[in-house]
Amino acid sequence: MKAFISIALLLIAGLAVSIGIGFHTKLSEDTLPFDDDQKGINDQVVIKFSHVVAENTPKGLAAQRFAKLVDKKSNGRIKVEVIPNGGLYSDQEELEALERGDVQLIAPATTKLSAFSPKFQVLDLPYAMPTRESIIEALNGEIGKTLLQSIEKGNMKGLTFWTNGFKQITTNDGPVKQPSDLKGQTLRIMPSPVLEKQFQLLDANAVGLDFNETYRLLESGELNGEENTISNIYSKKFFNVQSHLTVSNHGFLGYAVIMNEDFWKELSEDQQTIISEALKETTKWNQTHSFDMNEEQLRLIEQQSDIEIYRLNDEEKENWADQWGQVYDEFEEEIGSDLINKMKKLRVKFSDL
Repeated sequence: MKAFISIALLLIAGLAVSIGIGFHTKLSEDTLPFDDDQKGINDQVVIKFSHVVAENTPKGLAAQRFAKLVDKKSNGRIKVEVIPNGGLYSDQEELEALERGDVQLIAPATTKLSAFSPKFQVLDLPYAMPTRESIIEALNGEIGKTLLQSIEKGNMKGLTFWTNGFKQITTNDGPVKQPSDLKGQTLRIMPSPVLEKQFQLLDANAVGLDFNETYRLLESGELNGEENTISNIYSKKFFNVQSHLTVSNHGFLGYAVIMNEDFWKELSEDQQTIISEALKETTKWNQTHSFDMNEEQLRLIEQQSDIEIYRLNDEEKENWADQWGQVYDEFEEEIGSDLINKMKKLRVKFSDL
């Protein structure tokens, strides 16, 4: 009996000690001082920004610049997490991810938005914007405003446009000087009825494929070539698996910066202002530096590779534009005659094509 009582007393004493230690630990946790770096951490707004290109491209650099500006302007209260190179979603998946709210911000190529608004096809028309000045006027003016408003459905809010530059043609079956030089070739394009029609008119086979699959398909020979900006050709090293590059400036590649609409509405007015101001500064920087970056990287391609480069002259560009003239008429109903006419006026203003 005495042994039983002794054991019981020991168990009770142990339980009391355990409760005491737990209480002390809880008290210590509740009274720990805050680290300044953690102050307000629960109030921090996090924006996941997904995109599919490399960091050393006009879009990649603009995304990083935007993130830094938001952090600075918000004193760390808004954090933009940039995930490049399709690290979260491919260029075919990111729009759906945005609509679901899995990411808060994306900057897809304008071409991909034609599935949501056929009006965006106006930016894919060949030789529609022949100079950098014409591109900036189109995107920052009435044309750009109309396009952003046209996608304010499906939980998307269009915020601004970023530029990359003019599209060129690369191939392993060149040189490409005349439209007929592309006859029979299989080229990677972004999925777009306008782009597909352009190359059909030249008897080429245009295939809409994921951007990050392009290098492998070029290397394997499944594709003859592709169309893209110099910055993308350089960053993805397409020049290593292509023998010819034609500087044609035949098309435009740019991006619409889009936020999840529900997420935007949940932000305070002050937070929306911070994001808008950072985007405005980033857009101005991007539209100034993107074209210069393409020119510099063309020089680097010339220095670092054996790819043969041919530059179309004005007469040759006019020949290509004439071959593609039918595209404007064919898509006028889908795009809208008002937008088509505005783009034609812009083209006349900045070019003799």
